Amino acid sequence: MKTQHLKLQGMGCASCARTIEDAIRNVSGVSNCQVNFGMSQGKVEYDPRKTDLEQIQHAVSEAGYSAEPLDDDNPSGDGERDARESEERDLKRKVLLGSTISLILIVGSLPMMTGLSLPIPMWMHDPWLQFVLATPVLFWCGKGFFVGAWKAFKRHAADMNTLVALGTGAAYFYSLFISLFPNFLRSQGLNVEVYYEAAAVVTTLILVGRMLENRARGQTSEAIRKLMGLQAKTARVIRNGEQQDIPIEDVRVGDTIVVRPGEKIPVDGEIVEGSSAIDESMVTGEPIPAQKSAGDEVIGATINKSGSFKFKASRVGKDTVLSQIVKLVREAQGSKAPIQRLADEVTGWFVPVVIAIAIATFVVWFDIMGNFTLALITTVGVLIIACPCALGLATPTSIMVGTGKGAENGILIKGADSLELAHKINTIVLDKTGTLTQGKPTVTDYATVNGTANKNEIKLLRLAAAVENNSEHPLAEAIAEYAKSQAVEMPFPDVENFEAISGMGVRGTVSDRLVQIGTQSWMEELGINVDALKSKGEQWEEASKTTAWIAVDGELEGVFGIADALKPASAEAVRKLRKMGLEVVMLTGDNRHTAQSIAREVGIDRVFAQVKPDEKSQKVKQLQEEGKIVAMVGDGINDAPALAQADVGMAIGTGTDVAIAASDITLISGDLGGIVTAIQLSRATMKNIRQNLFFAFAYNTAAIPIAAGIFYPIFGWLLNPIIAGGAMAMSSVSVVSNALRLRNFTISN
Repeated sequence: MKTQHLKLQGMGCASCARTIEDAIRNVSGVSNCQVNFGMSQGKVEYDPRKTDLEQIQHAVSEAGYSAEPLDDDNPSGDGERDARESEERDLKRKVLLGSTISLILIVGSLPMMTGLSLPIPMWMHDPWLQFVLATPVLFWCGKGFFVGAWKAFKRHAADMNTLVALGTGAAYFYSLFISLFPNFLRSQGLNVEVYYEAAAVVTTLILVGRMLENRARGQTSEAIRKLMGLQAKTARVIRNGEQQDIPIEDVRVGDTIVVRPGEKIPVDGEIVEGSSAIDESMVTGEPIPAQKSAGDEVIGATINKSGSFKFKASRVGKDTVLSQIVKLVREAQGSKAPIQRLADEVTGWFVPVVIAIAIATFVVWFDIMGNFTLALITTVGVLIIACPCALGLATPTSIMVGTGKGAENGILIKGADSLELAHKINTIVLDKTGTLTQGKPTVTDYATVNGTANKNEIKLLRLAAAVENNSEHPLAEAIAEYAKSQAVEMPFPDVENFEAISGMGVRGTVSDRLVQIGTQSWMEELGINVDALKSKGEQWEEASKTTAWIAVDGELEGVFGIADALKPASAEAVRKLRKMGLEVVMLTGDNRHTAQSIAREVGIDRVFAQVKPDEKSQKVKQLQEEGKIVAMVGDGINDAPALAQADVGMAIGTGTDVAIAASDITLISGDLGGIVTAIQLSRATMKNIRQNLFFAFAYNTAAIPIAAGIFYPIFGWLLNPIIAGGAMAMSSVSVVSNALRLRNFTISN
């Protein structure tokens, strides 16, 4: 199967999106199609052995629209932005002409509209002058409505264009009929006032609404443009022994690239020389610069804050982390949330129902009142005010802003369904190793027999690290890393006669001193008295920490407490999750004693311990059978089945590709605070969608009866088609504007 993203043109409302979906799905070989009205984009999955892009484009064209492939190598959508800007320029010209003419027509029609005798020149309300002025507004400015309506008619369908074309066309051609045969109409006792101004003003107002909507919808994709705007334009590579600046598109995998302080890192790679602090906040959401040195990976578009370094390019073009993030965000923004199905179902039958209501309105008023003018005004009002644009924009605009906001906070949401489901979560299952904890041994405690006098602890640490630096054991690596973090003088001194004793420890000679580091039992076997620090060692072991004892020249000097340390934000994240009313469960393969110790430290009550990798998904299923909506958070390959089993799988971005692929949401930074952000963002987005749907439904439910003249017999209220046009235009703008409020989303404590 092949996936293709399309840029669609010609859509006027959500029913257009549904029409395109149906047309593409009817193409043999197409397995799925989703059209996002808010983004004017579509995603098609098809079998290239049975069909091709040309046939899909032809199907879209036959339906009355056009489709162009979106370049996956340029997911920023530069072409889309150019098309939108071109459309906006065209709309501005039409709005300018329409507004100027509409103003003249309204002034000329004021005596008729107000019933007052106003000092307005007679020529301004001459029917033929109004005809000449209104015609270019209707058939140039509003050409798109009539073309769209005709295309819909040819495929035996109706959409927003149909409503606008029928409404404005009825007012225009009725006025033209009056202009041609005024005496005949007078003889029939009918009103001979023309409504050219209604046709022109309604067309202009809808175009104004579309222009504002177009501008606002452009802002919903701002997250992607911001991300792509971060990318460096050039790279300083070393080729043939010389540094040269080249366009970023020409960088190849394996190139050695030089980065100076303050510069953007052009592509992904691994540092081979130098070190620096790198601001990765635009990708991970983490505000504190990360320290990087030789062997560490760097991400393209992040900012080098301090030192200079060289790195080897490992991923370029569409393979970089940033490009992958942009691609994921775009796909998420183009996907449909389950709640949108309701809006899609409604828009499927909405337009035909409105046309039926409009016909019934005309028949009732003409039959009951015998007033053709009243019947026409109410019919035009119903057709104009009932356009379901707001209904079609209610969900996708919020999804677009919500997923974009997630990306800004280091949270990648793969689809709208995941974003919607996340707000229903009531149970969070956290894997321990690599999720709650760092996932590797870390020195958490360090004590010496002789205290800190004369920097004794630093001198001893340097001796111990020198010996451990020769070992590949994870505990040895933890001690060496701890020494580096404590600013021990580098490089470590040379070690002679290094020896590793399996299951016991290591020893070596440093500056003519014998240094031995290992287990308590080994120390006692060597005849070394550990009483001075024994109570500390026992205390740490009770907390499920491993102890490493240090002896120098046969005398005990110190002890390390080593554990898989908690991530700094773990306890705070658990506190916030519980405050949000969520049950937090820990899942681990560790023994119960260690698991309970970690759980107490972070504030988790329910623990599944000693769980084998292949049993993790069963534990998630067990919780689901208890009626819980479960989110699973993990980072390893063995977490992938549980992530897939969970209602919402959340992968730590620092984990394995397999775990990330199996998840619905990826936390790029690895900070568990991202879980809190993701759930709060989901809740905020769903609240925003419900507001939009309420406004859209309430607007159409209330507006149609008013436009049909329900209050006319009681209060004499009649909705002028001009007001109906303005209200319809503003309803779409208000929904998009409400969705844009999500850009102000902040995490609550």
